[in-house]
Amino acid sequence: MAVALETSLVTSLLAVNIKQFEEQTYTPDHVLMQNAKTGLIPQEEGGLIIEDVIKGSTIMKLAKYEPMTKPKKTFSFKAKGAGAYWVSETEVIKTSTVEWLTASMQAEKLGVIIPFSKEFLRYTAKDFFNEVKPLIAEAFYQTFDIAGLFGTNSPFATHTSGKAIFTGATDEGNLIALGSGADLQDEVFDLMALIEAGGFTPDGMVATNAFKQNLRRARNATNGERYYTNLNDVEGLAVTYSKPEAFDATKAVALMGDWDYARYGILQNIEYAVSEDAQLSSIVDAAGKPINLFERDMFALRATMHIGYMNIKPDAFGALTPAVVTP
Repeated sequence: MAVALETSLVTSLLAVNIKQFEEQTYTPDHVLMQNAKTGLIPQEEGGLIIEDVIKGSTIMKLAKYEPMTKPKKTFSFKAKGAGAYWVSETEVIKTSTVEWLTASMQAEKLGVIIPFSKEFLRYTAKDFFNEVKPLIAEAFYQTFDIAGLFGTNSPFATHTSGKAIFTGATDEGNLIALGSGADLQDEVFDLMALIEAGGFTPDGMVATNAFKQNLRRARNATNGERYYTNLNDVEGLAVTYSKPEAFDATKAVALMGDWDYARYGILQNIEYAVSEDAQLSSIVDAAGKPINLFERDMFALRATMHIGYMNIKPDAFGALTPAVVTP
C-alpha cells in the first residue's frame, strides 16, 4: 500500500513539474503588451488592419490586386491582342499574334512609428491593437498612396515599372491645366482624349474634397445648368476622394486613368516592436525638439508591412493640373 501511494505521489509531482516547463502559448487575449514587445500583430487584429489599409487606400480601391508569396513577382500581361481578318472561301486565314510583355513587381517594406503613453503597456495585446488599429492603417495607406500617386519618398521609383501615376502622366505629356479650355467639362474631355488616343479607356478619377467646388461651379455658359450634380461621377468616371495628406494638390487637381494598368500586392503579415528608451528623430514636440521616450515616460510602437506597386502603362494615366498663374 505504501509503495503504491509513493508511486502515485511521484507521478503526480512529475506531472506538475512537466507543466511548469511546458512552452507557454501566446494568447493576445491575455498577454500584456509589456510582456510581448516584438513579434507579429495577432492574426485577427493584423487582418483587420490590412483590411482597413485596403479600404482606406485610394490606389487599392482602383488598381488591380496581385497576390504575392515572395518579395518579387513576375507575370505577363497582354500588350496587344489577337486580330481577326476578312477572308474569301479559298484564301488562307492569317495567323494572329498576341503580344505579351513581362513585368515584375517588388514588395518594399513600409514602416510606421507611433508614440504612446506608458499606460498602454498594461493593455492586453488584443485590446491594444484594437485601440490603435485606425492609427496604424491610416499611416500605412497615406504613405503608400502619396508614393504611388506622386512619387513622394517612393521606394518604387527605382523599379522598372515603379513610376508614380503623376510622374508617368507628366512624362507622357498627358496633362491638362485648369483654365485651358472653355470650361471644366471641356478640360475633362481634353484629358480623356489624351488617354484614349493611346488606346486606353479611362475608368476612374482621383481627387481631394477641394475638387468638389470645381464640380459644383461648372456650368453650361448657354443655359446656366450645372454639369455635375452627382459629385461622385464625372462624365461616367467614378471619382474616388483621397485624404489631402495622401494627395499632392500643388501638382494636380485630379488624376484620371485606366486603372487596370496599376497593380499592387501585399506580401505578409504586419510585424511590430516596442521601444521605451529610443529618441524619435522624425517626431518632434511643440518646441521642435526630438521626443525622448525615457524622459517623457512614453513608448513607441514600430509596425512594418511589405507592399508592392507597379504602373504597367504610364500613358494610361493623365492629370488635371492647377491653373497656370501669369504674373
